[in-house]
Amino acid sequence: MKLPLEYLVRKPKLPTENPPLLLLLHGVGSNEEDLFSLTEFLPDSLLILSLRGPLVMGRDRFGWYEITFQGGIPKIDLEQQKKSHQFLLEFLDQLQNEYPFDQNKVWIGGFSQGAVMSYSVGLEHPDRFKGIIALSGRLLEETKQNIITSAGTQKQNIYIAHGTNDNVISITAARSAKEFLESSGRTPHYQEYAEGHTISREMLKDLVNWMEKEL
Repeated sequence: MKLPLEYLVRKPKLPTENPPLLLLLHGVGSNEEDLFSLTEFLPDSLLILSLRGPLVMGRDRFGWYEITFQGGIPKIDLEQQKKSHQFLLEFLDQLQNEYPFDQNKVWIGGFSQGAVMSYSVGLEHPDRFKGIIALSGRLLEETKQNIITSAGTQKQNIYIAHGTNDNVISITAARSAKEFLESSGRTPHYQEYAEGHTISREMLKDLVNWMEKEL
């Protein structure tokens, strides 16, 4: 069966019948190889798929939606964002036919635009995602409006990491997301770093330590 998105896969280093699953989403203008380079450092128990955004932006350059700036304020193509959101859900629906995984232990995470999508899909479907990882991202106002809050959603594992010197997505976006999630009853794990718009070794190390505890 042809899955709705292209991807790279790292199978669990510790084979189990139904491993936990992690979906990785790259930033705008990148591709599935970007975050796949991190998989050698991530917990051995995970089945990891690094996905390619459906929007073609150039040679080996992809995204999840287009962004324009009006008066310095980013404006997203909401229809493209919704389509990518749906593609991700369809991908997860069909993936079980290709790789067995524990449907109660599905994680989604990404960098920059990939973090935006991870917030969107993970928070709007808390019954399908145990954990969300947002690296250098932001929480869309549209996502806030669609979030479901219930006793179960408070159990979601949410990891937020952001550089204080990020000049692409300001640190204020991460702080705002943290405050909103806490106000909705969630308890995100939040860390700031003296970095720009990047995933540093320290960020990755802290993320791995956190995931190993939460898995």
